[in-house]
Amino acid sequence: MSEKSEFSAYGATGIGSMPGGDAREAAKTVVGSFADGQGLPHLPELPARGPGADMIGRTVGLLEEMYGHVEPSGWRISDRPGRDTRRARSWLGEDLDALEEFTQGYEGLLKVQAVGPWTLAAGLELRGGEAMVADPGACRDLAGSLAEGLRGHLAEVRRRIPGAEIVLQLDEPSLTAVLRGRVRSASGYRTYRAVDRQVVEGALRDLLAVNDGGPTTVHSCAPDVPFALLRRAGAGSVSFDFSLLTEREEEAIGEAVEDGTQLLLGVVPSLDAASAALSDPGGSVMGVRTLWNRLGLNPGTLAESVVITPSCGLAGASPAYARTALAHCVRAARSLADNPE
Repeated sequence: MSEKSEFSAYGATGIGSMPGGDAREAAKTVVGSFADGQGLPHLPELPARGPGADMIGRTVGLLEEMYGHVEPSGWRISDRPGRDTRRARSWLGEDLDALEEFTQGYEGLLKVQAVGPWTLAAGLELRGGEAMVADPGACRDLAGSLAEGLRGHLAEVRRRIPGAEIVLQLDEPSLTAVLRGRVRSASGYRTYRAVDRQVVEGALRDLLAVNDGGPTTVHSCAPDVPFALLRRAGAGSVSFDFSLLTEREEEAIGEAVEDGTQLLLGVVPSLDAASAALSDPGGSVMGVRTLWNRLGLNPGTLAESVVITPSCGLAGASPAYARTALAHCVRAARSLADNPE
């Protein structure tokens, strides 16, 4: 079965992060929102708990034979696992316990998220305080450590939820900044040199391959997502904030769809301030229909090609809004499938 056809049965999903610090409540919300085949459940992330539950720290906890600790400027590489690394691993264990509890007997796709190698390299400091992205050798070591850590993590999820087929999501919001030399130093007064595109592509390809041919996606809620590069790296789907899409990227979108790449479109606002936008599921996907028409794509392919998501993670939302937003993703996806034109 192709990755595209596997995804086509799941019209909606979340990005990853959820509000609050209660792992059981978050897992219950996510699994319940996408129950009975209405969407693709995922392992929740709860950054409000603090360092170790944040995006970078959570993935530091996955690294193999590489450790980190928190400095005032952010996460920094350590020689041994200290309190911060142990805390990250402990919270991940709690999240897995909660997900396992609410997915008893589950069979189907299940998404897990980790920070990709380039956003991690941009957000993690060497011992001297420079970002790892400044050191090609350190980047290679980091990518290798992450690959090994992810293999163990995916194996653990499969052991706990044996009926699940894992979708691996790499979060790469800093990818474009890495490619364009826009990652700022800790002082903020300079930027690091751009990383060669072939090097970036190769590392992403190696990390995506960790899922052994299973479904993969790369997520970025930053502008100017490099769609062609991600396709070449082997991403089966690309997840992005639909509101940031510009006309110059539309051709790349059309080529991706025609090549069989799935699009996870962030069309549902991720913050409470936009709650009024959740009154009309059909209106939420109107722009998607318009894009399809402008690109000359067959409307009948929408349900196969598109999964509806929030625009970004829901960590900054209220618990009530997060539940409403995920439910709205399901309704909007149904509207798109029922009325593609």
